[in-house]
Order: sequence, then structure tokens, then C-alpha cells
Amino acid sequence: MRILGVDPGLRRTGFGVIEVEGARLRYVASGTIVVPADSDLSVRLKVILDNLRDIVRDTSPQAAAIEKVFVNANPLSTLLLGQARGAALCALADSGLGVHEYTALQIKKSVVGTGRAAKTQVQAMVQHLLALNGAPAADAADALGCAICHAHVAPLAERLRGAAVLDQPAFGRRGTRLRAGRMLGSP
Repeated sequence: MRILGVDPGLRRTGFGVIEVEGARLRYVASGTIVVPADSDLSVRLKVILDNLRDIVRDTSPQAAAIEKVFVNANPLSTLLLGQARGAALCALADSGLGVHEYTALQIKKSVVGTGRAAKTQVQAMVQHLLALNGAPAADAADALGCAICHAHVAPLAERLRGAAVLDQPAFGRRGTRLRAGRMLGSP
């Protein structure tokens, strides 16, 4: 399976494409869409939309993963980031991709092992997991991390869907439950 990861931003949107073969991850492509800061907002959003459409066309992923927006202390920054994320979501949906969303905490935990990892730790682990010659740029590393997170989570989510665990909150009084992505108890 080929996965496109996206780290949305109004100034810089990172993207990363990996291929998953069993437990093996292989690097395909990554980079940063640099949005001209002096343009109108509508033009900036179109740059994100058009570039992501081109990336999907050029790399042919089967799924996409995108980082969820966090609430910032500055409401205007949060709103602008949400608009950039919306443009990215539109590009992915318009390309016919299934889109999966992960928080920064989930991505860092999946890639580094702790949700409080620094950007340099994410870059180093992405480099290690994908056997890259050098550390990718911060935005590209975040996007590759998002794709890696989906590669780790998707097989388990699919197995749980097949077992119908996600459709049943509990089996009996002391049954199995799913909380924070973990199964608790026994069937």
C-alpha cells in the first residue's frame, strides 16, 4: 500500500509518500509546498490544493493521512491553519483518496514512542525507519511521520473492524472495551 502523509500549514505544507510491504516501510517521495506569504488567502489556499493534487497524480497513493489541527492560543492562527488543512482535505478527497486523521501526539507516539517528542527526534526516527541517508526537513519529516503512523495503525484498525470490536462498546458486564486505541478486558 502506498500512503501519502500531509502536514498542513498556510506557509509550509509538508508531504511524504511511503510504501508499505508487510512490516517493511519504503520511502517514495517527500518535500514541502512553500506558499507565497505575500499572496491573498484564496491564492495561498489554491497553491496548497493544486500542489497536493499534482503530488497525488504523480505518486499514486492508495490512502492519505493528515495531521489534525490543534487549538492554538491565538484563535486567528488556528483559523488560518484550519483553512490550510481544509484545502489539503479537499485536494485529497477530490483525488478519490480515503483520508485518515491523526493528532500530533498520536503521530509522535507511533514514530518515536512518546507523544512529547521534539521535532529533531521525529526527524531522526523517520530517517532511521525509512533508511534515509540524511534527516528530512522538519515539515517533510512530520508528513512522513503521519504516513508512518497510518502504516502502523491501519492493520490493527482493519483487524478490529473485521472482528466487529469497534461496533460493540463492551461484551457483557466485564467485557472487552476499546479506549484510547487499546483493548481492555477480555471477551
